[in-house]
Order: sequence, then C-alpha cells, then structure tokens
Amino acid sequence: MSFAIGTFSGADGVAFPGLVIDDRVHDLRPEFTDTLSMLRDWDATLLRLRELAEAPPGVGQALANLRPLPPVEPSGQVLCGGANYYTHLRQMHFSRLKRLGDPRPDEELRAESARVAAERPNGEPFIFAGLPSALSGGEDDVILWGPGKDHDWELELAVVIGKSGRDIAEEDALDHVAGYTMSNDISTRDVMNRPNFGMTDFLATKVRPTFFPTGPYLVPREFVPDYRALRIMLKVNGKIMQDESVDDIIFGVEQLISYASRLVDLRPGDLLLTGSPAGNAAHNGGRWLVPGDVLEGEITGLGVQRNLCVKPA
Repeated sequence: MSFAIGTFSGADGVAFPGLVIDDRVHDLRPEFTDTLSMLRDWDATLLRLRELAEAPPGVGQALANLRPLPPVEPSGQVLCGGANYYTHLRQMHFSRLKRLGDPRPDEELRAESARVAAERPNGEPFIFAGLPSALSGGEDDVILWGPGKDHDWELELAVVIGKSGRDIAEEDALDHVAGYTMSNDISTRDVMNRPNFGMTDFLATKVRPTFFPTGPYLVPREFVPDYRALRIMLKVNGKIMQDESVDDIIFGVEQLISYASRLVDLRPGDLLLTGSPAGNAAHNGGRWLVPGDVLEGEITGLGVQRNLCVKPA
C-alpha cells in the first residue's frame, strides 16, 4: 500500500502531521508531533508508517477539506539546483544572447545554445541557497512582491533528506533520500541582475515570503522507483506552460546530493530542489505572472498544487 506524509491544518488552524492514504488524511498525533521529528529517525518512522497504513488511525479527514502546509517545518536548509535541464538551458542561453543583442542569425544562436547544453555535464552542478522563510503550502497564495514585476514560475522536483551525511558518494546518495515532493521556485527576473553591479541577486529574485510553494505532501522514496520517469507539468490559468519529463535532467539526484554534501552537511528535513524544466515565462512570450493568475502544478504521483497569485496587501 502506498502512502504519503505531510503537514496539514483544519478549521482550528492547528498544524498536525498526517498520513495520506488515497484522498484521506489520518492525524498522526500523539504518536508523532511533526514531520521533522519523523524524518530525524526516518528508518524507524518508515517501519511504523507501513504498519499504520495497514490499519490507519481513525477514519481520517478528506484531503480536500484541509490546508496543506509545507510538508516539513521550514527550519532546515533549502538548496536549489539551477540550469539543470537540457532544454531549459538551451532556451536560457538563447534568450541571453538575444537580450545582449547578438547580431547572428537565430539558427547560429540556437546551435551555440545546443552546444553549451551538451557540454554542461562535463562541469559541476550549480546549486544556490534558498531560505526556509520563503516556503509556503501547496494551496497558499503567492504574493507577487515588488520591487520588480517580471514574476516567473519554475515547478521542480524536490528531494527531502532523511539521513545526515557529508561527502556522500553518488552510489550511496539515494539512501539519504526520505522522499520526494514538488516546489515552485517563483522568481522575479527583472531584479536578478543589479544595474552597474555584475552580480546575481538571488535574495531579491527568489526567496521572498511565499515564493517557494511546496507540497502538498511528501511521497516516500520506495514509492518512486524511478524519479527520472516522473513528468512535471505546470499550468497558468489552465494553459500548459511546462510539460517535461525529469529524464531531461542534466545532473541527477545522485549527483546533486553528492555535490551538495561536499559543501555542506546534509541533515534530515533539508530540501533540495533539482532544477526547472523548460517552459518559463520568458519562453512563453514574456507572459509574466500578475495578480489573479492561478498556478496549477503536478508531478506524477506527487499530488497537485494550486496557488492564486495576489498583490501585496
């Protein structure tokens, strides 16, 4: 029997850890107080969850009647992979050349972009740090903060760490994965580069409050036998903007975990976003997000997100 876990709140607004079976959520209190403590002893937790899935506690509540919060309390590290899908990297490089006014024909620019993407595996992954304060739930509003107005989407497969590690070998990396969820890395593109200052400003661009809607829940790794077989789809107001297989990924989960663990200590509850596939706003005619837009994100077997974009109060 497959199941998931998450953090939810009901009419009283109190957060609780829940066991998700089909469309029902079973309250895991008082045995478990939160999902972070569950992840800190993940092997034992997983054994217990298998038992509970056979005889769930109580009748449960309808998932549709609950508010999904970020599956893990937003207190750990958030690491984000960038430029990590072949098609997306080709699109980004082409757009950059056009933005810089490269006079060559588009055919030549596309050929160069394809060459850059093909050579990318010869390097190392690109990972930057996010902030847990930017996490929000899978059905929470996304606040389109200023400064900046070119708000973009990046639905990504996200890995939740369930076992601590440092200098992890690629062949051992998946042993450190508790499960998978999804996160939408909202990004304000027109403040990414500061004028007359040749640095990328990820703080202004990517980590404002609500900019990482995550969830609705975490699916244990054992129920995702091949993460590369998953498909990522994101719609804006019902129109498909992103639709790509994870198999287009450049550096896989194993390589990302191994690389990240050479730089930082990975700990249970840490979140690792694996990069965005193709189809961002810049490649959909510069169709940036505006208040009133509805984002619907889905990754095979990992549930559905639905987030309304709103203006700051």
